[in-house]
Amino acid sequence: MQEEIERLARWIAEAKKVVVFTGAGVSTESGIPDFRSPGGLWSRYDPNDFYFQRFLNSEEARERYWQMHSELYEMLKTARPNPAHYACVELYRMGKLSSVITQNIDNLHQEAGLPADKVIELHGNALRVKCLDCGRLYPREEIQRRIDAGEKAPRCDGCGGLLKPATISFGQAMPQEEMRRAEEEARGADLFIVVGSSLVVHPAALMPLFAKEAGARLVIINLTPTPYDDQADLLIGGKAGEVLSEVIERTKEVLRTN
Repeated sequence: MQEEIERLARWIAEAKKVVVFTGAGVSTESGIPDFRSPGGLWSRYDPNDFYFQRFLNSEEARERYWQMHSELYEMLKTARPNPAHYACVELYRMGKLSSVITQNIDNLHQEAGLPADKVIELHGNALRVKCLDCGRLYPREEIQRRIDAGEKAPRCDGCGGLLKPATISFGQAMPQEEMRRAEEEARGADLFIVVGSSLVVHPAALMPLFAKEAGARLVIINLTPTPYDDQADLLIGGKAGEVLSEVIERTKEVLRTN
């Protein structure tokens, strides 16, 4: 693995615009189970119960959704950034990082110190709640207090509309502006690094292909194979935090000697 870390460090040192794409493998290292893994939420709930149309059409479905999301919130509110998150911050401070495109909904990139405008959240942010009618945003903590006090499917204080965590559910349209920005960033990168993603969830998983099509070097850091391994210029099999921490330290050495 040292040879691969050395190569990636040199590519970062040479790069003008690095984009990092993060998936569930980064969140799991902060103690947040992958939804699909043993112990994840889909081992206790049927994902088919949480399609967006069901949320819109059924009070019972909304109550089940908020019950599930309350479990998720308990995990998220105690989670802390891990070395992979801090490595992205170091890349930003080095002047190399253009953006992080993330499939994660836990806000940990921002908590680690990455400016919010450098984080493109393709699947939303679970620490915010949005009114589906008027668009008003609420802190998740505020809505959880209402749920703990007995509300089963809270509504907007202002317009009475349905409240929903500001995340993308099955069957819900992807956020247009975030998708536009992500594709623009991917196509403008000269080095695109995938970290901790299985690259099976679409359309988010198209971003590495956009980068590769536009001429970027593609690096995939993941514990298991992905469908795009044959497209990658470099594969590193390992844990996100361990690999990125080593890469950052080596990159600093390379930059000091250049």
